[in-house]
Amino acid sequence: MFGRKKRGKDAQVDGNAVAEAEPQVKDQDQETPTEDAASASDPRALGPWDESEMKGERKEYVDLGCILLKPVAGVAVRMDLDEKTQRPRALNVDYKDGSIQLQAFSAPKSSGLWDDVRRELAEGLRRDGGQATVAEGPLGLQVNAKFTATTASGGPGYRLARFVGIDGPRWFLRAVYTGGGAMPSTTAEVLDDVVRSLVIVRGQDPMPPRELLQFKVPENATPQAPEGQAPKAQTPDQPATDPQPPVSAPRRGPEITEIG
Repeated sequence: MFGRKKRGKDAQVDGNAVAEAEPQVKDQDQETPTEDAASASDPRALGPWDESEMKGERKEYVDLGCILLKPVAGVAVRMDLDEKTQRPRALNVDYKDGSIQLQAFSAPKSSGLWDDVRRELAEGLRRDGGQATVAEGPLGLQVNAKFTATTASGGPGYRLARFVGIDGPRWFLRAVYTGGGAMPSTTAEVLDDVVRSLVIVRGQDPMPPRELLQFKVPENATPQAPEGQAPKAQTPDQPATDPQPPVSAPRRGPEITEIG
C-alpha cells in the first residue's frame, strides 16, 4: 500500500512549508457521486498513453525505461536510487517551484489498482496524523494531503501533496505532486500536461500486481552538481536548442510513498 517513509509531525514532503491558512477542501469520504461521474468518462482520454497508443515517433521521447517522456521547455528530470539495490526506482520531474515523483507498476488485466490504493492511502495518511481528502482533479480522483510543518520564520504551517493514480492496460501510474504542483497554479498545469504526455512501457512479461516497473538511466544523464556549485555548462556540441530535458544521474533520495 501507499505509505509515507517518515511519519507524524516529522514527515517531510518536498516543497516549502507555508503559513497555516489553507482554504478548506470538502472531504469526500463518501465517494459514490464522484466515482459515478469518473466512471462515466475515460480518465485517459488525453493521456498518459500505453506504448501501443504512443503518439508520434519514439525518437521524440526521452527513453527512461518504463516511462517515455516528451521534452518540455523548462522541465528537468532526475532519478532516485533504491538504497538496497542501487537501481533507479523513482523518476522526479521538476518545473519551477513544483515537482512530481513518478513510478509505474504492473496491474491486473481485469481491473485497475487506483480505487483500492486511493482508500489505503487516505486511511494511512490520516492514521499517521496527516489530513487527507479525496476530490476530483484534472487527472481524475486524487488525494489531497496536508502535513504539519514549520515555516522558515519558525511559525506553524503545513506542507501539501497531491496524490494521483492512473490505471492503464496492465499498468498503474502513481504521481505525487509537491511544492507548486500540489495546488492550483500554472506550475501544476504544466506538470499535469507532462503526465498526460507520458508513455508507459509495460512489456509483455508476466508480473504480479503492484510490482515496480523498471527504469533505465539515459546515456546523456549528467551527475548533479554539488550543493552550492553551478551546473556544468553546455559543451559546444550540445547547443542550447537541444530539445532534450536535462537528466540527472541517479542519486539516493527520500521516497515520498511506496506501493506493495
